[in-house]
Amino acid sequence: MAKSAPSFACADCGATTSKWAGRCESCGAWNTIHEETPLSAGPSGHALSAVKGRTITLSGLDTREDPPKRTQAGVEELDRVLGGGLVPASAILLGGDPGIGKSTLLLQAAARFARGGLKTLYISGEEAAEQVRMRAQRLGLTESPVQLAAETNLRDILTTLEAERPQLAIIDSIQTMWSDQVGAAPGSVSQVRAAAHELTRFAKTRGVAIILVGHVTKEGQIAGPRVVEHMVDTVLYFEGERGHPFRILRAVKNRFGPADEIGVFEMTGRGLAEVRNPSALFLSERGTPAPGSAVFAGVEGTRPLLVEFQALVSPSPHAQARRAVVGWDSGRLSMILAVLEARCGIPYAGLDVYLNVAGGMKVTEPAADLAVAAALLSAREDSALPDGAVIFGEISLSGALRPVTQAENRLKEAKKLGFTSAILPAGGKAGDGSGLALNRVTDLAGFVGEMFGAG
Repeated sequence: MAKSAPSFACADCGATTSKWAGRCESCGAWNTIHEETPLSAGPSGHALSAVKGRTITLSGLDTREDPPKRTQAGVEELDRVLGGGLVPASAILLGGDPGIGKSTLLLQAAARFARGGLKTLYISGEEAAEQVRMRAQRLGLTESPVQLAAETNLRDILTTLEAERPQLAIIDSIQTMWSDQVGAAPGSVSQVRAAAHELTRFAKTRGVAIILVGHVTKEGQIAGPRVVEHMVDTVLYFEGERGHPFRILRAVKNRFGPADEIGVFEMTGRGLAEVRNPSALFLSERGTPAPGSAVFAGVEGTRPLLVEFQALVSPSPHAQARRAVVGWDSGRLSMILAVLEARCGIPYAGLDVYLNVAGGMKVTEPAADLAVAAALLSAREDSALPDGAVIFGEISLSGALRPVTQAENRLKEAKKLGFTSAILPAGGKAGDGSGLALNRVTDLAGFVGEMFGAG
């Protein structure tokens, strides 16, 4: 039998190559290329026909199955993101920046699940058991019946899970797991893939819910092969800015609930506290309207959320003006600036532009276009927007304003928080039953002329 050619993979992005290199050509990371041990080859060629497996059971499309039973943690924000609670035999992957609070969140969740009667195991591969106990003591969780272990050997972990038969197992983290069946270093692509496969298969065959913690790369993606995200049922990201106390738990994949759902937490001295009304919290420090400030009525998953966009425009001392963005897409900012210049005759050449989403929130939906444009215009003209107004709408390259989804929910949230008016696109199904004074605008030029007397 011919010897298989060696294969190399990047530990950060999972890109494969036929030879070793010091720098990955896909992601640009240095010293992340490692040789992969090939998986054992199965029967091939004519031998395949001689090997028979079992006949699988087939079912029709009209087969009815009961929805999965869920166990609620009692942490409303976590249960919301999971789609209503923890599903048995599910595999969940949680990623986030170092020090953002992943271990704190999961230790608090483990304590809640254990108090609710769920047999829970917490296995740490990054910290000693005593370190986890110190965190539990600081969080006031020492009385919770959580079983704790510090181990990285995958074979020992699976044997322990088989013997203990817990209902929930938390593995912190998947990058520290080591399988003696794979000849590679812990954290390599092959080790992460093998560990995730074995743990996910154990969850499905034994009915154990497993939560895996994953590291993230500098681009914000979970480190390791992307196939791991396909293996699991749910992928969660724990986000936040280190200078802000707020943390966002976001579901980017969920087989048992809506994706893009978010839960909001606040980091305190006693751990993570739930934020039941994040809109009020994100706007709590907003005082008298100032130039460059615009309130956007957004939607994250099924939750309406109000956040403040802050813009600053100043003459640039450099030959090339600077564009700095925090919490929004920099490419979309460039598009808005181009539309303002091409369709409204308002140039930003020679001006530094800074844009920030207050509170450390990250906004991704295009419905924020009009709020961003309003903040930029307000900063450039040094004129504050109307007090008590929320803004939302998508801007097309022609300068037209396009309606957005869930306009009614956005308006109801604004009304609940005391806003009195809304600026939104003319189209759409948003009625006048929200109790707000609605200012419907057809295009960006009309908005500029109405708000700032130009266009």
